[in-house]
Parts: sequence; structure tokens; C-alpha cells
Amino acid sequence: MSDRLCTVLLYSDDPQVRDRMRLAVGTRPAPGLRIEFVDASTYAECVRLVDDYEIDLMLLDGEASPGGGIGIARQIKDDRDDAPPTCVVIARAADRWLAAYAEVDATLVHPLDPVTTGNTVAELLRTHAPA
Repeated sequence: MSDRLCTVLLYSDDPQVRDRMRLAVGTRPAPGLRIEFVDASTYAECVRLVDDYEIDLMLLDGEASPGGGIGIARQIKDDRDDAPPTCVVIARAADRWLAAYAEVDATLVHPLDPVTTGNTVAELLRTHAPA
């Protein structure tokens, strides 16, 4: 059986945060899954990438400025019937209520734990796999 190649959009205004996300996910978060990444540093780039690529998962920085990942997740889900699943990285676990209101599929907390991050990404990709 060949591995499924999945495209993960990484969003943060901070390139170091995107690098930490990429390292925490890795290119093989679980058996049978391979990851390629596309990066966005603005809301406009996120929208363009979602329009131009088959994005399997959006991993968004909830602390990004001026557009936070929670707001971007909500906007893309409101604008598209086929929005990819979203995982937002937040600074405080107490912000999970806001992420739930934005209808994100999962949250992670800074600093990212590679095991938890990889497992969360793999679960979202498997749960939302195309038929």
C-alpha cells in the first residue's frame, strides 16, 4: 500500500512559528501518511492557497497578527462549503472555547509537542480523508 500524500497549509505571520509547526508535524506523522507543506503569512495568502491547492488540512497560528488563525478558520468555513479541516494553535488552553465557537476541528497549545501534534494531524487527515 502506498502512502497518501497530504497537503498541509501552515499559517503564521512569524516564519519561526511556521518552522516549529512544520517540525512538530514532520513529513510522516503516521504510517501511510506523507505531508507536503505550503506556507502563508497573511489572510490573503491563506485564501489564495485554499483556492489554488487541494489543501487537506489548515494548521493555523491563533496568535498571529493582524489576522489570527481562529478568525481565518471561521471566515474560510463560512465562505466555503468544501473548507478543509482546521487545527488552530493557541497560547492558552482557556482559549479553546473561542476555537469551538469558530468551529475549528482541533486545537493545539504552544509550545507544540511533536507527539501530540503528529497524532492530532494524522487523526484529522484520516477522519476527513476523501472517499
